Amino acid sequence: MNVAALPALTVAQRMRAHRQRRRDGMRCLMIEVRQEEILALTRQGLLPNDRQNDTDSIKNALYAFLDRALWT
Repeated sequence: MNVAALPALTVAQRMRAHRQRRRDGMRCLMIEVRQEEILALTRQGLLPNDRQNDTDSIKNALYAFLDRALWT
């Protein structure tokens, strides 16, 4: 994802998005992920080898891992 291509959000827009996430039961977290954890996601088939440096792909793999671990 090219962040430079995204339009800057105003403070009000960010606050509205924050409030909507809270209403939707979502929380925004920043976490650190070790390389070993990224490799584990790949071994489990949740993250393709060629996407190990792509933050959106890592995020989606973590979502899939959590869904599998918590809801199955």
